[in-house]
Amino acid sequence: MLKFRDVDFLGIGASLSENERLVRDSARRWVEERIIPIIEGCAREGRFPRELIPEMAQMGFFGATMPDYGGAGLSQVEYGLIMQELERGDSGIRSFVSVHSSLVMYPIHTFGSDELKSRWLPAMQKGEAIGCFGLTEPDFGSNPGGMRTRARRVGNEWVLNGEKMWITSGSIAHVALIWAKDESDVIRGFLVECDRPGFRAEEIHGKYSLRASVTSSLSLNDVRIPVGNLLPGTGGLKSALQCLNQARFGIGWGVVGAAMQCYDTALQYALFRKQFGDKPIAGHQIVQEKLVTMINQISQAQLLALHVGRLKDQGRATAAHISLLKRNNVAMALDTARAARDILGANGIADEYPIFRHMANLESVKTYEGTHDIHTLIIGHSITGIDAFA
Repeated sequence: MLKFRDVDFLGIGASLSENERLVRDSARRWVEERIIPIIEGCAREGRFPRELIPEMAQMGFFGATMPDYGGAGLSQVEYGLIMQELERGDSGIRSFVSVHSSLVMYPIHTFGSDELKSRWLPAMQKGEAIGCFGLTEPDFGSNPGGMRTRARRVGNEWVLNGEKMWITSGSIAHVALIWAKDESDVIRGFLVECDRPGFRAEEIHGKYSLRASVTSSLSLNDVRIPVGNLLPGTGGLKSALQCLNQARFGIGWGVVGAAMQCYDTALQYALFRKQFGDKPIAGHQIVQEKLVTMINQISQAQLLALHVGRLKDQGRATAAHISLLKRNNVAMALDTARAARDILGANGIADEYPIFRHMANLESVKTYEGTHDIHTLIIGHSITGIDAFA
């Protein structure tokens, strides 16, 4: 395994504040010491390293931007830098933290009652309670508004019925944020304890991608929860999409880390791999062209992530800005991983190197939290004012 060297062709790191660099470097050291040595084995075995959850909590990864309930109160850029380093380790690790923080803790903090916040957020920040986000259904991915999951009010309880699919951490979660339509067809968010009768989570096996992540299906059959488990601030699909914006922002940063790891591996390999005599393949024009294209695209993605992060810290980042970030950077990372695999030749498919694992993971990242095409339509609507979804 080649030791990672920082990828910063434009010297962007010099524009970070001292605290931003501290956050990045702390996360980077943790990934190098705790994720890199075990991640290939985890991917090979199809195992998420649950034993590291307490350490992630101690590092302040959970609810990192929250200024209360145990959160570290970090800036959006600092959070993005954490996501970058975690995904440099593996997309599945970043996904776990992203879902737990952005898709469960964030909506509880934003839409929940004081009672729900006090009950769940401190435990989730400590990693003592794990959350999952139930929006996607077997028949509704890009069109979540078509969901069939229902919530019916019966006295002092809500009764939920439905199915969810492709749910990160579903079968290890203690609580699920389930999105369902009430009797008025309004989409609301409900916190469902995963040990309630009628709730079932089954892990999805046979994945070629995100093998170090837990992915599950959820089934709710007359699951009864207290009326207070409704997130009172939710109302309509816009609430769920507001949560997704938080996760998409983290993805836009995270995939830069995966690209950095693939590029650095390919560069180091090209410098020591010799063909056609004693000349390293890095000395050949076609290989140099590939490396230049990779660092060019990575540098652009780093600038985009930093700029959108600054906008978000200023409260000026729009949903379209975040869609541009996710769309551009995921495509860049996947192109980078494929080019890196090509430079390594046959060695590029071996798990002695991280490239093929990242490439397979990024195929999923391109799809979840809004596909490449869906983000195209979001941006298209922003610049034309015309909704082209239908």
